Amino acid sequence: MLQSLQDILSRQWWDYDPSSTVHVVYHWFNVAEGALWCFLGVIVARRFLLNQRSLWEVAYAVAFFLFGIGDFVEAQGLYTWLIVYKALILVLLILLRGHVLKRHYPDSHWI
Repeated sequence: MLQSLQDILSRQWWDYDPSSTVHVVYHWFNVAEGALWCFLGVIVARRFLLNQRSLWEVAYAVAFFLFGIGDFVEAQGLYTWLIVYKALILVLLILLRGHVLKRHYPDSHWI
C-alpha cells in the first residue's frame, strides 16, 4: 500500500523538453506565474512591515512564496506530489486571505 502511494505521488505527468515550442511556452508561463506569486508575497510582507497588524500576514506572505516555488518546480516537470502540494497551498492561501482580510483589513478586497 505504501509503495503504491509512493508510485502515485512520484508519477510524472509532464517533463520540460526545450526542443518543443509548446514546452518552452509552458515553461516560461510557469516561470512568470511563479514570479507573480512571489511578488504578491512581497506585497503582503511589505504590508505587514508597514502595519504589523497580525503575524497571520507573515504566514500569508510565506504561502504566496511557497505557491510561487511550486510554479518554478512545475516549469521543469509536473508530478502528482506537486499537484497535491499546490492544492494544499492554494487552500491555505484562501483560508489565510479570508482570515487576514476579514479581521485586519475589512475594507480591502485585493490581497
